[in-house]
Amino acid sequence: MQHLSDLNAFTAILPRATRVQTASGQMITLRVARKRDYDAVDRLLSQSYPKMLAADYAPSVLALAMPKIAGANMRLLRSGRYFLAESEGGQLLGAGGYSIEAPGGRKSLPGTAHIRHVVAHHAHQGRGIGRALLRHTLDQAAQEGITRFDCLSTLNAEGFYQAIGFRRVGAVELPLAPGIRFPAVQMQL
Repeated sequence: MQHLSDLNAFTAILPRATRVQTASGQMITLRVARKRDYDAVDRLLSQSYPKMLAADYAPSVLALAMPKIAGANMRLLRSGRYFLAESEGGQLLGAGGYSIEAPGGRKSLPGTAHIRHVVAHHAHQGRGIGRALLRHTLDQAAQEGITRFDCLSTLNAEGFYQAIGFRRVGAVELPLAPGIRFPAVQMQL
């Protein structure tokens, strides 16, 4: 039996796709991710995260963390709160979204959304794709009544989130599995 909280009426009111121009002038389409996008999102994360994080994390940390953090999350993809950025030709350029539930079973405050897995394809970084995705995510969450945003940023993405208006709360170490701790930055907007 499905609980009322599991029903996602919010998804039904989202536009199927929104075309936006990035800061670099590129036209992209932002759309809600679906279950069928799992493999493409998984490839995006597993290809981009290691390249993006290499400058800020020791190889030993990445070797342990990548299997835990660089994979698509089916629950996010099915939530109606996770979005894809695609080129005019349909190439996946980025992904990102939010959840109402805090990652890792942490406590979540009412009216709070948790920014999740925001990434631009490593070959397309610095072109405004991540910024367009995050702004779209914040706008969609605000339509749902969200007034506060939490984010667990990787070390290299702290400046990206600060440029949007997030403030640093402090350094954290995320327990990914027994013996595997991942340095990150807790941020809020």
